[in-house]
Amino acid sequence: MAKLDGKVAFITGASSGIGAAMAREFARRGADVVLLARRWERLEALALEVRARGRKAITVRCDVTVDGDLEAAVEKTLAELGRIDWVVANAGFGVAGAVHKLSIEDFRHQFETNVFGVLRTVHATREALIASRGGIAIMGSVMSYIALPISAPYSMSKHAVRALAGSLRAEVSKYGVAVTLLAPGFVDSEIRQVDNQGEYKEENADPIPAWISMDTDKAAAKLVKGILKRKRVVVITGHGKLLVFLERHAPWLTAFLARKLGINQRRQSVD
Repeated sequence: MAKLDGKVAFITGASSGIGAAMAREFARRGADVVLLARRWERLEALALEVRARGRKAITVRCDVTVDGDLEAAVEKTLAELGRIDWVVANAGFGVAGAVHKLSIEDFRHQFETNVFGVLRTVHATREALIASRGGIAIMGSVMSYIALPISAPYSMSKHAVRALAGSLRAEVSKYGVAVTLLAPGFVDSEIRQVDNQGEYKEENADPIPAWISMDTDKAAAKLVKGILKRKRVVVITGHGKLLVFLERHAPWLTAFLARKLGINQRRQSVD
């Protein structure tokens, strides 16, 4: 296992789910971490865990949709830790609903976090990553490759960051900076308990059965391993790899499955 003593990982959306688990994994491997999210209390609790491992942890209340928040976080990080080696642009959520039932504002809200939040992260950390010849990981999804009914805003946003990763990689490789697109399938997290306004609702049940979801810590270990190997793309979960494979080699089959899913959902709701 690579030892990361003295290296720094800067993670948005670190208060729960994959973001928090990746912070733990970086710390387990010896890195110091910078934890960014809106939920301050959760960040502080996670920071205590990291410090108990003997690693440094900085917490920054940060909203990736607000201009200036990320720049301030980078300034604080460089002042206290002196460098940034890896950035994980993880903050995001999912807007769900049929296209005709969603407003333009719903789509705009989705893109403000999932796309422009990532872009703000890229802009804010670029110079620090060039200085360290580090790497940035952009949180995409299996939905970066396929599109399913009732998830157009989310899928559109993840297709967009997949394109961003490709363009950015071509631009920054000459500086020794790696760009990794992370494309998980279903992972245990709170994302499916977040409403269309981006607010966590504990009472919302997760509609995905446990047997198909990968354990969060297992997912984080695989994702961080891919980042440290400077891979271009990391697709995880068995079903995720299968869907990406089918979309690449048998797109007619994924289109058929999407239509079947759409028909079943229409039968369960009133248009």
